[in-house]
Amino acid sequence: MKHIQQHIWVIAIVLAACGQKPSAEQKAPPQHENGSLVQLTDAQLKNAGIVTARPQKHHMSTLLKVSGKIDVPPQNIVSISFPLGGYLKSTNLLPGMHVNKGSIIGVLEDQQYIQLQQDYLTAKARLGFLEKEYARQQVLNQSKASSDKLFQQTAAEYKSQQILVRSLDEKLQLIGVNAAHLDENNISRQVNIYSPINGFVTRVNVNIGKYVNPTDVLFEIVNPDDIHLGLTVFEKDVNKLAIGQEVLAYTNSNPSRKYKCRIILIGQDLEPDRSVQVHCHFEDYDRTLIPGTFMNALIETAADTAWALPEDAIVRYQNQHYVFVQKDAHVFEMQPVKTGEQADSLVAIIPENDNIGRQQFVVKGAYSLLMLLKNTGEEE
Repeated sequence: MKHIQQHIWVIAIVLAACGQKPSAEQKAPPQHENGSLVQLTDAQLKNAGIVTARPQKHHMSTLLKVSGKIDVPPQNIVSISFPLGGYLKSTNLLPGMHVNKGSIIGVLEDQQYIQLQQDYLTAKARLGFLEKEYARQQVLNQSKASSDKLFQQTAAEYKSQQILVRSLDEKLQLIGVNAAHLDENNISRQVNIYSPINGFVTRVNVNIGKYVNPTDVLFEIVNPDDIHLGLTVFEKDVNKLAIGQEVLAYTNSNPSRKYKCRIILIGQDLEPDRSVQVHCHFEDYDRTLIPGTFMNALIETAADTAWALPEDAIVRYQNQHYVFVQKDAHVFEMQPVKTGEQADSLVAIIPENDNIGRQQFVVKGAYSLLMLLKNTGEEE
């Protein structure tokens, strides 16, 4: 009886095992071959949302984003000093004021101005006497009524006086005094300071009554007609730029207002932070922009035609970029890929063969395939 019961249990186990046949819907899990192939069931393919497409050729121009500030070339900045020094008698300048070339921007006074005018007028008066004496000695010498030595001495004194008068004339012009209009009736203890350019006052370093030395900078004036935009571009992006390239600049306070510029100079020296200064000229300068204003800029780099895929088609695994190529309806192969420029949600890819245009790439669901292939639920 016991023997019969054992046979019954064996038959029951065999029948139970035979009843568990795999259904047509249940297939094996994803198959990994050589670590690069992944095979999906119909259900997995649907759940992963896989979409494939062929790569297309696009003009891959990119926008380089940089920053900088409005700058003024050295020739448009004038620091005003006075060569003889003196006490500031008057000025009405304030930072931000506009001044015209030749207008009076300050008045200085000092006794040395009086002395210089006196020296000039005295030297000029003696020059008149020596000129007549030279003419008289010349006539006497020609008739041998005077010695050659006396004539030569008179000629030397006359020449020396000419030099003295000329040098004093230059000194007067240096402080803004017209020697041609100077005589004993209009000697003045004051001299005017004139603006050498049209522009805006950026600095006033003196006040009424202050004594200024010849080395002191009294005022600073900037001519904004030729100001430019100085941009900081890092070394890796410099080769994307060229003279004449268009730039769109904008301020942080009004980013919707774009200012057109063009590159006029690309620096040749690297700063310690591996950057280069790039200078741009405004096409239509807005006078509301003042030197030193911080600005951002967009530079469209040169466009190259390249094979491109959507960004979602590129996956990153262990510091390498990969794509999935469709082998058949359910099988996909992960392949390494070299990438180029990015623009408009597209990534340029560098093909290793001529078949790239005929291949189907996974453009949606690539990361789902990566997780299935690597049997992990997180990116590495």
